[in-house]
Amino acid sequence: MRQTNGYDMTAADALGTIFVVDDDAGMRSALRRMFAAAGLAVETYASAPELLAGCDLARHGVLLLDVMMPGMTGLELQEVLLARGVAVPVIFLTGTNSVPIAVAAMRRGAIDFVEKPFENSDLLERVQRALRRDTDLRAAQIDRGEYDRRLALLTPREREVMDHVIAGETNKVVARALGASHRTVEIHRTRVMQKMQAGSLADLVRMAVAHAKR
Repeated sequence: MRQTNGYDMTAADALGTIFVVDDDAGMRSALRRMFAAAGLAVETYASAPELLAGCDLARHGVLLLDVMMPGMTGLELQEVLLARGVAVPVIFLTGTNSVPIAVAAMRRGAIDFVEKPFENSDLLERVQRALRRDTDLRAAQIDRGEYDRRLALLTPREREVMDHVIAGETNKVVARALGASHRTVEIHRTRVMQKMQAGSLADLVRMAVAHAKR
C-alpha cells in the first residue's frame, strides 16, 4: 500500500518527493522514516506496477528503485518509464550480485546506484544531489517555455532570417537566399535580436542550440 509521511501536496511539490519502490516492507519502512526525519516528502510502493498505477511521476522528485523485484524488475520499470518519456531521476538500490545490472541501468540513463547495505548519510546525500539535479532540469524546462514564447513573437519571415543567421550566414547570403534586399534582412535581423532578447549573435546561437527540438 502507498504510504506518505504526512506532508501536504504543496510542500511535497516544493521540496520534491522521494518515490521508493522496494518489495521489502522493512526496507520501505526504514527509508520512509529516514527521509521523513530529514524533512523530505516520501511515498513508498511495494512493486513497479503499484507505482505505475498510483503515482504521478511528472512531479518534482527522485525515484529510488530496487533492482531485483518479483513481477517487474527495476530495470524493466526503467524501460517502461523511458518509453513513456518520464524524466524523473532514478537511483537504483542494489545488492552485490546485481551491481552489473545497476551499471547497465546507468547506461540507460539512471543517475546513480547504491549498494546494500548502505550508510544512511551517504544515501541521503545522493538523493539530495539528485533532487537538486531535478530542480535544475525543471528550471531548464521553464527556460525552454520562455524561449518558445519569444520564438512565437517572430513573424514567419523573421523566423526564416533567424534560421539562416544562426547557421552562420552573412546578411548578404541571407538576402540572396530569401530574395530580399540587404537592408530588409538587416531590419528583420534587428527585430529578431530584440524579440529573442539576444545581446549578441553568440547569445542567439547559444539559445537556439540549447533549445533545439529533439
